[in-house]
Amino acid sequence: MKMSDSREIKAAPEVVWAAILDPEVLKACVPGCTEMTGSPEDGFEATVVQKVGPVKATFKGQVTISDMNEPNSLTLSGEGKGGAAGFAKGGADVKLEPTDAGTMLHYDVEAKVGGKLAQLGSRIIDGFAKNMADKFFQNFQEAVEGPADPDAAPEAEADGKKKGWFKRMVSN
Repeated sequence: MKMSDSREIKAAPEVVWAAILDPEVLKACVPGCTEMTGSPEDGFEATVVQKVGPVKATFKGQVTISDMNEPNSLTLSGEGKGGAAGFAKGGADVKLEPTDAGTMLHYDVEAKVGGKLAQLGSRIIDGFAKNMADKFFQNFQEAVEGPADPDAAPEAEADGKKKGWFKRMVSN
């Protein structure tokens, strides 16, 4: 399964770059992630609990970051084993492009599954993989710039502007 998309994030490319290398940001953005440890240099270890169709599994795996061209592009790759459920692996080529409003984040995602998960059929798997990618990058955008619904978040600054928690952390 392959997909491509892009999102405009209202933050400088350097802020977006720092966020995508931060294990706390990654943990908060990966749907179902219960644990994320490690560093960009050595890779991350993650535990993710997901339900795909009728199959629920806990995946333990690694995430590596390669082809780093700060602050322009990188590749995120991950592989996890879910016991009897099978395995999932995939990657995303991420490109950051400065814009007037902040940063345009382009991504190309590829995902593969095996074991019981593969028996669910490509329509279920493709829909699940697309949903996971969309949720990850939506969560990432909100972590950096704040929630899409400003009423859902507490005031971040006295002037009333909302900021994502990561952006608040790096701008203080």
